[in-house]
Amino acid sequence: MRRPSFLILSALAPRPLHGYAVIQEVSRLSEDRVRLAAGTLYAALDRLGGEGLVEVDREETVDGRLRRYYRLTEHGAAALAAEATRMRRDAARATRRLREAGPAGIAHPA
Repeated sequence: MRRPSFLILSALAPRPLHGYAVIQEVSRLSEDRVRLAAGTLYAALDRLGGEGLVEVDREETVDGRLRRYYRLTEHGAAALAAEATRMRRDAARATRRLREAGPAGIAHPA
């Protein structure tokens, strides 16, 4: 799973959000390292929706504009949990390997 998708699913895990709120939450979760453009977000939401990971929760009109809220599906929550587990395991393996290598095992530029 690509990082933006992981962050979008993470943003939606606690509650449904509208598009702009997803963008803000992804930025917060990534400590401003991932900033999604609106077009990128909506393309990702369409793709994630097609995969059954997110769905439209509701729509409302605010100041004459349609605001669509998205939510994580059960399948999306399971996929997010599986990816979080995979990432934790990968990080643990990398940490072990670095510990095994010790300072002498780290390559230094010539």
